[in-house]
Amino acid sequence: MEHACIFCKIVRKEIPARVLYEDDDVLAFHDIHPVRPVHFLIIPKAHIATLYDANMTHQRALGTMLARAGELARLAGAESGFRTIINCGKVGQQEVYHLHMHVIGGPDPLGPMIVRPQ
Repeated sequence: MEHACIFCKIVRKEIPARVLYEDDDVLAFHDIHPVRPVHFLIIPKAHIATLYDANMTHQRALGTMLARAGELARLAGAESGFRTIINCGKVGQQEVYHLHMHVIGGPDPLGPMIVRPQ
């Protein structure tokens, strides 16, 4: 099934992207609205709407996403660490319903991951 989501269009090369990495299962590309000096996404090429929808048939792509994150973060300039974020669904504030992992870093500390209520 061909999906009309923006990330599927990027996978099919219908929309350009600044690609960092690509293999048979995943695609990594720079975020068009970066929040830090290093901010890219790693997505499975297969359309998986959310992390809720992932299952063991997606194991290879999901493993590759995690296994390549460190190497690609260093390549992009995150020498002292980085954060990975996978938002899931409405409560997780997922904006594009194609599973994706943000890799965010830069020279300065990122700050708290979640601000705890006081």
